[in-house]
Amino acid sequence: MDVLTHNWSLYGKGLLGTVELTVFASLLALGLGVIMAGFRVAPVGSLRAFGTVWVTVLRNTPLTLLFFAVLLGLPRFGLVLPFDVFAILALGCYTSAFICEAVRSGINTVPVGQGEAARSLGMTFAQTLGTVVLPQAFRTVIPPVGSTLIALAKNSAIAGSFSVVELLGSYKTLNELGYSIIWSFIWIAVGYLIVTLTISALFNVLEKRWGVAR
Repeated sequence: MDVLTHNWSLYGKGLLGTVELTVFASLLALGLGVIMAGFRVAPVGSLRAFGTVWVTVLRNTPLTLLFFAVLLGLPRFGLVLPFDVFAILALGCYTSAFICEAVRSGINTVPVGQGEAARSLGMTFAQTLGTVVLPQAFRTVIPPVGSTLIALAKNSAIAGSFSVVELLGSYKTLNELGYSIIWSFIWIAVGYLIVTLTISALFNVLEKRWGVAR
């Protein structure tokens, strides 16, 4: 217990960093993911192509490589931001590709007649998607979106290798102070477990309230 009780502030700062990365990257991923899902089912060919390229590239790019590209590549083009903002961009964009596919699968479960009926009433594609299709699709995509955001929380550990304050990165300081690496990692794992169980509990509540009854 000494490794925890003697380093509350270090663990607390790392846990807070992980929570912040998870929350902000999740918001970015959800926003981009829904937009890209809309692009992928849009009647405009250029939008469908853009959405397809976005998903294909990001889903098939290793996350570590994406971190290198964002945190080390963007400053070379004059875009200088704090490393934690770059980490949020990398995590959010990467995860948005998976959110997109989850949302698109939900959109495909909505009967085609729903969209046709909306268009017959004079609604635009954006209105049909936002007021008719997505609310119904939302109910079916709660579990896969929750699983994706749990994966995002665990993927945030990569940010510690790029000078971003997060939970896993605290092991370096603890190792330098001479604490047992095994117990250091045990308490780090407990911290990640707290974050992931919180996300799981939140989506369980959402699923019970709005999910499709099986």
